[in-house]
Amino acid sequence: MSAPAHTVNGMKHAPGEQLALFDIPEWVRVVGVFDLETTGVDVTGDRIVTAHVGLLDATGSVIRARDWLADPGIEIPEGASAIHGITTEHARRAGRPAAAVVAEVVDALRALLDAGIPVVAYNAPYDFSLLKHEALRHGIAPIDAPFPVIDPLVVDKAYDRWRRGKRTLEVVAAHYAVRLDGAHEAAADAVAAGRVAQALAERFAGSLPATAHELHTRQIAWARAQAESLTEYFIGIGRLDPDDRVDGSWPIR
Repeated sequence: MSAPAHTVNGMKHAPGEQLALFDIPEWVRVVGVFDLETTGVDVTGDRIVTAHVGLLDATGSVIRARDWLADPGIEIPEGASAIHGITTEHARRAGRPAAAVVAEVVDALRALLDAGIPVVAYNAPYDFSLLKHEALRHGIAPIDAPFPVIDPLVVDKAYDRWRRGKRTLEVVAAHYAVRLDGAHEAAADAVAAGRVAQALAERFAGSLPATAHELHTRQIAWARAQAESLTEYFIGIGRLDPDDRVDGSWPIR
């Protein structure tokens, strides 16, 4: 009778494949995860509504998690509420003061980064940049240069450049057989992004950098190249003027 298959990061593996864990990059064994849901997409002016910072083990299991609900101090547009489900009324009634939430999120992330634990954030420049501007708004020392960070969006584009279709978290999670329930809920998105990063580590184990520090450095160059390619495409279809450029700064703008 054959041994049963086992599951790692939501993906089934044949008996004996557990040894593959020793071949994948060391950073996959413990990763921090981070996600924000906000009042909009302007990183300089919009505000945090919900946040999640957590920790996953090598199998993708949650071993630490913390969630926040903030009263952003401004109206939450209906379009934003339709995405993450938090209304202005609910945030004012149940949310904590924005300054306290921002300070605690910054502290939680800084503790992970200072410990050398890589933090996964899907489309990292959005979340880290918005958090930076929120910190400055409330007189809190910001995280100016988060390190090490893993951005599954950048890594996926680098290793599977020509795959057709959207690269939203929902689509990419499905591509790597990572379950995502409750998309656009900070905890669900953060955990799914972490598991996608781990799935990428399994899929491309032979060519991914062995350390989170090296991967971080590589992502800076990959993000810049991806922005340059997108700039050329947008200029070609008339979406950008020839003198405009897509910002390729990473992991913060």
